[in-house]
Amino acid sequence: MESDSFEAGSEHVEVEREGAVGYIRMDRPDAYNALSEAMAGDLRDAVIELADSDDDVRCVVLTGADDWFNTGADLTDLEGDESDGRRLRALASRLHTAIRHMATAPKPVIAGVNGTAAGAGFGLAMAADLVVVSEDARFEYAYPRLGLSGDGGITYLLPELVGHRRAREIALLDAPIDAERAVDYGLATEVVPVSSLDDRLAELADELASGPTRAFGATKRLMANSHGRTFEEHLEAEADTIARLAGTDDYARGHEAFFGDEEPDFQGE
Repeated sequence: MESDSFEAGSEHVEVEREGAVGYIRMDRPDAYNALSEAMAGDLRDAVIELADSDDDVRCVVLTGADDWFNTGADLTDLEGDESDGRRLRALASRLHTAIRHMATAPKPVIAGVNGTAAGAGFGLAMAADLVVVSEDARFEYAYPRLGLSGDGGITYLLPELVGHRRAREIALLDAPIDAERAVDYGLATEVVPVSSLDDRLAELADELASGPTRAFGATKRLMANSHGRTFEEHLEAEADTIARLAGTDDYARGHEAFFGDEEPDFQGE
């Protein structure tokens, strides 16, 4: 696996490339993979690099080190008074840029939740297109324990994923959600044994990275913009998008393969 790294200060965010798949691993297990401002900035840079800037990467996978996915803000950086408003805003700014680029990336993004995803970590997982969880994974809203509202896109993403009634139950009661229930709620795509998580992530990532990347990106954009249009406007957007994709090399490959005996060799172009 070919490794890549960012400038000094990114020791808690590891980036690797394997073929057309880019892996981001949050690696601060001594702090339960909690986010400092510096780590949030490094995560933002990694997501932008792999999700938007590197055209050779056709699928992005986000995971956490050891037994943690991400547990949100590092509370040891906070004072517990009004001065934390500035700190929380600075952290949220970096985090939200990362989440926005995940959610709008022109390629598939997979979250591999290997342990606890709490607070902002919950939001990070929800911003992915597919969420694969290990059997010991757990989601926790967590914000009410500190007398805070949510960030990391969670108050937008939860109602979209599970409906408003269920989202309010999750946020107000703040009961931990185990792996099986996460799938039942629509928060996760599938549950796998702990020992199988890495292999399943690699399998899914390779499958998606060999797919029609531009079509995947266009589909994500259509879905993301669907609520901001009337039905008639959305139908027009679908027509424009599918007609535009007919001019891609991948469409030509897919069309040829459809009438042949081999699987299409999509190149993401």
